[in-house]
Amino acid sequence: MESGLEDVVAAETVLSDVDGKRGELIIRGFSLDELAGRRFEDVVALLFGGFFDAVPDADGIARGLAAGRQRAFAETAAIDDRLVNLPTTDAVRVLLARLPDADDLDAAFALLGAAAVLTPAIIRRKAGLAPVAPRPELGHSTDILSMLTGGVPSAVAAGALDTYLVTVADHGLNASTFTARVVASTRAGLGSSVVAALSALKGPLHGGAPGPVLDMLDGIGTPENAVAWIEAALDRGDRLMGFGHRIYRVRDPRADALKAAVRRMAAEGDIDPTRFALAESVEAAALAILTRRKPDRPLDVNVEFYTALLLEALGFPREAFTAVFAMGRTAGWIAHAREQAQTNRLIRPQSIYVGPRPRAAA
Repeated sequence: MESGLEDVVAAETVLSDVDGKRGELIIRGFSLDELAGRRFEDVVALLFGGFFDAVPDADGIARGLAAGRQRAFAETAAIDDRLVNLPTTDAVRVLLARLPDADDLDAAFALLGAAAVLTPAIIRRKAGLAPVAPRPELGHSTDILSMLTGGVPSAVAAGALDTYLVTVADHGLNASTFTARVVASTRAGLGSSVVAALSALKGPLHGGAPGPVLDMLDGIGTPENAVAWIEAALDRGDRLMGFGHRIYRVRDPRADALKAAVRRMAAEGDIDPTRFALAESVEAAALAILTRRKPDRPLDVNVEFYTALLLEALGFPREAFTAVFAMGRTAGWIAHAREQAQTNRLIRPQSIYVGPRPRAAA
């Protein structure tokens, strides 16, 4: 038996396929390259199709998400000092658990709306600021940034967040998605599946790594320091954050989509061009050094590297990056939960007992 259920098939799905050897991510028949320039609303419509009665088109999804955001804003009144003192992801998890635990499309919109509203609200409360109410006339990503900053973001910034949410919306049977499917198989509601999945996502081996990429960039400081800093880190046995992936044996396709979004932000002044130049220098130096030092172990850029740069530029604090990840992945969790529920089969794997046996009677 493989450790960590490696190579064990636990479900059939129409939602997404991850080909680690070829570096491909397919979501419902579309490659990530085809989807990366589209709105998050478009991908939600794609993921939800066939799993709810009368799923609307992307414009209808946009209206449903706007309604979900408006309903979720009432939950910001429950953000007290105890929640403010929790990590952002934990505070979001507490508030999500307050939502009705139903299985219909309204419940799905409520969960997606809450993921979008609660994270900016908690970030602002941590900074001593009042939450900003959602604006239903804005697109989903535009409204998220509006609730974060209190202003209307540029089209490039909103497009960058759209790109991020789309790239992380679904990614095969990862730990949090499998958790969502296990909970859904018990016939618990969508809220239970999402809260359980978020609990899995917050673990540092799954969704908690983008922030340390920025710590690495801060430590390197300038492009001229990249080689020496990386060599010293590897000599100490440190892991280079933003490089390598459990599945991908070549470049993570999400990294290219995010790098393109960050490049557009740099060109439009939405990110410091010197910060982007530093990241590119670190990427080039790290790949050259890893190829030389670890020729038998393919290590390339993963989704975390340019995620960190993108979310930093949009104004999200590092501590909240996992909660922002959940804004996008909640769509995939909900779709997988509904797909699992259609099988009407409880997930109940077997284990192999390796402990001591009772002693035979004398």
